Amino acid sequence: MLDRSKTPTERRPGRIEPLAKLPVFFDLAGRRAVVIGGSEGAAWKAELLAAAGADVSVFAADACCDMDALAADSLPAGSVTLVRRSWRADDLVGAAILVGDAETAEDASAIRSAGHSAGAAVNVIDKRDFCDFQFGSIVNRSPVVIGISTDGAAPVLGQAIRRRIEALVPPFVGAWAEAAKALRSLVAERIGGADARRRFWERFAELAFRAPPGPDPRMTLRRVAAETASGASAGRVSLVGAGPGDAEYLTLKAMRVLQSADVILFDDLVAGEVLELARREAQRMLVGKRGGRVSCRQEDINALMVKLACQGKHVVRLKSGDPMIFGRAGEEIADLSRHGVPVDVVPGITSALALASKLGVSLTHRDCAHSVRFVTGHARDGGLPRLDWAGLADPETSLLVYMGGRTCADFAERLIAEGLPPSTPVVAAWALGRPDEHIVHGRLDGLADSVARIGYERPVLLGVGHVFSAASATAASSTGLETRMAVSSI
Repeated sequence: MLDRSKTPTERRPGRIEPLAKLPVFFDLAGRRAVVIGGSEGAAWKAELLAAAGADVSVFAADACCDMDALAADSLPAGSVTLVRRSWRADDLVGAAILVGDAETAEDASAIRSAGHSAGAAVNVIDKRDFCDFQFGSIVNRSPVVIGISTDGAAPVLGQAIRRRIEALVPPFVGAWAEAAKALRSLVAERIGGADARRRFWERFAELAFRAPPGPDPRMTLRRVAAETASGASAGRVSLVGAGPGDAEYLTLKAMRVLQSADVILFDDLVAGEVLELARREAQRMLVGKRGGRVSCRQEDINALMVKLACQGKHVVRLKSGDPMIFGRAGEEIADLSRHGVPVDVVPGITSALALASKLGVSLTHRDCAHSVRFVTGHARDGGLPRLDWAGLADPETSLLVYMGGRTCADFAERLIAEGLPPSTPVVAAWALGRPDEHIVHGRLDGLADSVARIGYERPVLLGVGHVFSAASATAASSTGLETRMAVSSI
């Protein structure tokens, strides 16, 4: 019922912004389409129309190889018949759509006029002034079809957008959509109430982006429908690596998981740009853990994940870097498994690899490194951890030390005592992939001074080894410094 207590202005919803073109989806199954011309562009349009189920008649005195092959092939949908002559007006009778390839404006005008007389929608290839509609870029996950238009202003931009969408929408989405189409009436019968049906379709959307359907996706959907109808809801947890900072480091799978989250528990090292890519409706909860600072206890985080998952929610535990590299993932997986909560892991780019990429350094350069070691910079009590110090002092090892700011002086002293030369190149890095990124180059015997330029209390990543020598030399020459360290701030 219309609420007449409000003024017309108060009742009026927000208006749709102007559209350059109206995006519509034309059902051509079993309908007649006509293509005039035998060029490669005309062949592509003919195949596209046939893929949409149209029976396509092509009129062309001369046809390219692609058109010949198309007419000779048995197509998965629709059909293409090639008539080797010029078109006539009576060829257009009964056509729902007409695509023409015209060399001149006069030819284009004749095609448009004849098409309109026959009641067909007309497109003249590459001649916008003679078109009733335009073909945009297409992402085909049929029955899911996504059309992209730039109104002809920048077709290359449309193609770039298409590639981005194709990367985010997995190919198996179409199989899920096909299964759902067959079960819509079943869902309406078995699940009463709009809210319950919405929950079902939300769970369906999660499945469609999570993994390919099995041999019988309809059976899976029937089970989900039964669970939704009974009020049961299976929650789960995803441990997701957010990478070192830059949102561009996020994997496609991580993006998909973030888009399906109900709740996101994130560390304070996770960049805001990464959170912006998550599902808008998802609840975001900061559970930052930082050494030497007041932060959430791991036990509390574990309990919160279990509680939320038992409420039927999809919980994403979003961690900086990779969750399996000094990310406490092992403890979380064990606790979730103990409570019967399903858990999956989405890897991320760990900061050590981001540092190597930033510096253009191969951590396993065969001229100076035959192994790579990732170690933590501190033990539970904040002091040096128990490590194989003699092995870490191997001059042919690339050593990456996580969270090594507060213990860096002791770390360097211990390595030197084990025989690693004091002149060994080192790198200290903080906020990789962020606008306030800092990378400091130096020598092992000056490691504490290098870290001081960043800050001992910050989550510093240390790199030790001869693989960093070239990067250190480049940094020194680019800044004009001839001291034992050079600082680059990006």
